Amino acid sequence: MKETVAIGGMTCAACAKRIEKAVGRLQGIASATVNFATEKLSVEYDEQQIVMEAIEKKIVDVGYNVLREVTKSGATIPIGGMTCAACAKRIEKAIGKVGGVLSVSVNVATEKATVSWDPRVAKLSAIRNAIEEAGYQALTPEKSGAVDEDRLRKEREIRTLKIKFVVAAIFGVPLLYLAMVPMDPIVQWLWWLPFPSILRPMNYPLNYALAEIVLVLPILVVGYRFYTVGFRAFFQGSPNMDSLIAIGTSAAVIYSFYSTWQITTGDFAAVDRMYFESAGVIIALILLGKTLEAISKGKTSEAIKKLMGLAPKTAIVIQDGKEIEIPIDEVEIGQVLLVRPGGKIPVDGVITEGHSAVDESMLTGESIPLDKKAGDRVYAATINKNGVIRFEATKVGSDTALAQIIKMVEDAQGSKAPIAQLADVVAGYFVPAVCVIAVVAAAAWYWGTLSVPFALTIFISILIIACPCALGLATPTAIMVGTGKGAEYGILFKGGEALETTHRIDTIVFDKTGTITEGKPEVTDVVTAQGTDRARLLRLTASAEKGSEHPLASAIVRRAEEEKLEFLGVENFQALTGLGIEATIEGSHIFIGNRKLMTEKGVSFGDLEGESDRLAEEGKTPMYAVVDGKLAGIVAVADVVKKSSAEAIRVLREMGISVAMITGDNVRTAAAIAGQVGIDRVLAEVLPQDKSNEVKKLQAEGRRVAMVGDGINDAPALVQADVGISIGSGTDVAMESADIVLMRSDLMDVPTAIQLSRSTIRNIRQNLFWAFAYNTAGIPVAAGLLHLFGGPLLNPILAAAAMSLSSVSVLSNALRLKRFRPQRS
Repeated sequence: MKETVAIGGMTCAACAKRIEKAVGRLQGIASATVNFATEKLSVEYDEQQIVMEAIEKKIVDVGYNVLREVTKSGATIPIGGMTCAACAKRIEKAIGKVGGVLSVSVNVATEKATVSWDPRVAKLSAIRNAIEEAGYQALTPEKSGAVDEDRLRKEREIRTLKIKFVVAAIFGVPLLYLAMVPMDPIVQWLWWLPFPSILRPMNYPLNYALAEIVLVLPILVVGYRFYTVGFRAFFQGSPNMDSLIAIGTSAAVIYSFYSTWQITTGDFAAVDRMYFESAGVIIALILLGKTLEAISKGKTSEAIKKLMGLAPKTAIVIQDGKEIEIPIDEVEIGQVLLVRPGGKIPVDGVITEGHSAVDESMLTGESIPLDKKAGDRVYAATINKNGVIRFEATKVGSDTALAQIIKMVEDAQGSKAPIAQLADVVAGYFVPAVCVIAVVAAAAWYWGTLSVPFALTIFISILIIACPCALGLATPTAIMVGTGKGAEYGILFKGGEALETTHRIDTIVFDKTGTITEGKPEVTDVVTAQGTDRARLLRLTASAEKGSEHPLASAIVRRAEEEKLEFLGVENFQALTGLGIEATIEGSHIFIGNRKLMTEKGVSFGDLEGESDRLAEEGKTPMYAVVDGKLAGIVAVADVVKKSSAEAIRVLREMGISVAMITGDNVRTAAAIAGQVGIDRVLAEVLPQDKSNEVKKLQAEGRRVAMVGDGINDAPALVQADVGISIGSGTDVAMESADIVLMRSDLMDVPTAIQLSRSTIRNIRQNLFWAFAYNTAGIPVAAGLLHLFGGPLLNPILAAAAMSLSSVSVLSNALRLKRFRPQRS
């Protein structure tokens, strides 16, 4: 068995020799050679005597590192039981401790963990166990597009929360009435309401206390999760929001039970020291907040649910000449499916029989149905308008275009933006810090007042008012709504980082062909040199260009086919990247390409110089044909500018963004196209491999650059740019390389993407400001800062109401993004 192992930590040839000796001494090793230059070990061994892990261990033992390509496995795991950002941090830590886990990100808004791991070391079951041991539920990972299961689970959660809140309210309202009316002068005006004389605290204190116990117990029962989860997290050293609620309300209940015991011993003054109503109403208010929060969270993911809802549930398959309706999950590649007029196409495929118009607006945004015939591709969830078609399934399940779009949106919604890092760091220390503040403040007030009830009020208020939820939800909820809104406009952000970076863009570079222009060039002029026949020139160039995949070459071949010219045999064809082509036809050596190629070959333009300049100034691309060293003529090709290009560039300039165009065309042609659309910075005669270098140069000027392209040759530039934007009509490679994918070919989506990014980041900043400001102001007030200077003391019940509203306010603010509309002027 032969293996190659990458090794880290070598500093000289002696290191290589040391590793060779160490490995070579192992039993079962036939040969071991270390190449210091490549830092790799080539080893041949007997699998019956030694395993690769033993060889790697020996390398580590002698002081070096084994660097290996890790085959990653990944999953998105729905998690039940999370209540705040501290929960997310706790789960991340728990999963991160599992050996073999490479990365983990827990999103409190989506309630999902995105995990990747080395399958040779870790197993999904171990990761799920880690989640369970941390005190949460690891739910079954969803299949892509499994909207029903997720929706039903959310609906069950909301329904359960509503029932719990109703129960808490039914018992909480009379509990509050019982506690407040006889005791608080502020509510003396409520005395006209019936109040049982047998429960008057001054006359029957024990009856009063027992009545409160009877009313508070059902509330504690429906709020049991705060205690089971909160205390488990606290004793495991990772307190969360549930811990704050559990400690605060438990302190109130325990002290109230102590006061009840004092009443039974004859200390009737203890009736003034009961806080059952605080515990009961706090839990009721927090359950209300959690219910509103769950409903709001559901609204943030409506966009992805709409996408998932587009897919049909069944498909009609042709088997043995019969039409059989089967569930969509059972469709296999290669099966022939039938779709009738008005039906949705179930999977991606190629039409084998029939013709129709297909509405692909859900993918492309184009409202006009496209004519489809045998050989054309169709996509899942698009609508067959008026004809019966049969097609062969080529992509099913998670491989369809719709499933890939859904996955992209899901990944973006589950990702974290860099702006969230501060909130994540704070969330990790927030709850422990609040516990310390509560203890210190309560102790200080007790030392100053010698009043246990007063100190207890301070203690409970601080624990209850602190809200890590608002911090944890500030960023992910806005990202969920922002990416979902983008999907509605056909703009797919690949992650939170792309969404955040886009708002900083100050320069955009557009590729010309297929981006600013339609990408469907046509031959406009055939100019011949003296003594050259027009048909002969077009025939030669078309024959040579037939082996090229360039759009300009395709245009020349199409024109020859339209004129019914016969193609000639071609030999020694060679593509000259960024320049043109070279070939031999009927013994003649032929070059066809741009001006740069002519300059390299030293070709004189002669009488055609003026024609060349005229064509370029008209925005046409001259293709020069050289036969046996002499210029035979020029074939000019023009690409129509997209209708939306000029408007998109105008909007971008009004937004304060500089716009440049990059192209391999000559300077004059490029300048003519740029003039049509309003671009003043042109990067012309750029070879495909140099596009990324041009982006680097702009970045070196201190600019934050976005690159917009559609072709394979744009991929390096898309990666180099701060933000790569691929248009949906482009190639798979370009789309893989991009940070943002525009499903339509409309360039107006570029300013829309930037506006959406700016709106989302502005919303996140508002959320973070509110979350930090709320906690920064709320905790000192709860600690008695105002009371210290003669002001009021915060009631724990008001603290609970404020805490619940803080999360809801953050979610409500994020939902404002659903009203986003692109600004066109």
